[in-house]
Amino acid sequence: MSVVDFEWEPAWEPLPAAQPAPRANGRALLRRWLAIATLVAAAGGGGWLAAAHYQTHLAGAEALEAAEAYVLRLTNIDADDVDRNFAQIAEGSTGEFKAMHTRSGTAIRQLLIDNKATARGHVTEAVVKSADRNHVVVVLLVNQAVRNAANPEPVIDRSRVRMTMDKVDGRWLASRVELV
Repeated sequence: MSVVDFEWEPAWEPLPAAQPAPRANGRALLRRWLAIATLVAAAGGGGWLAAAHYQTHLAGAEALEAAEAYVLRLTNIDADDVDRNFAQIAEGSTGEFKAMHTRSGTAIRQLLIDNKATARGHVTEAVVKSADRNHVVVVLLVNQAVRNAANPEPVIDRSRVRMTMDKVDGRWLASRVELV
């Protein structure tokens, strides 16, 4: 039978005495403080960048929601209620698009009434193409069922719409609408 001696302990050597760190001269101390200040500024800049990115993302999401609602105003038309439809379109637009709609509204209004036209739109897909805090470009895929006196059965029209949304007095308004 073998005997195991558990009383053995390794021999520990004492650690060498710590030498005091050399005292930094004025230049070394200045460099150290500049390095610390640079790190703090960089961390703060990253926070600012993250906040700016969040604000842009939020603007894009808000404008996308407003564009989806607005394209439904444009694509849901009823000849029996055309004045209300046109008022809603004018209320949600600004700039170039509002001016164009105002100029051509009378002729389009009469055409819709004469042909007893109705249309129902549905957004199938919508994405933000570009965004900043006050200006967002959105692309929407829209299906629209159109019928009139000559065609009582609905005809499906599939459109891709690029809509520019601008933030005006806290509201997202369509400033440009294009079929692409």
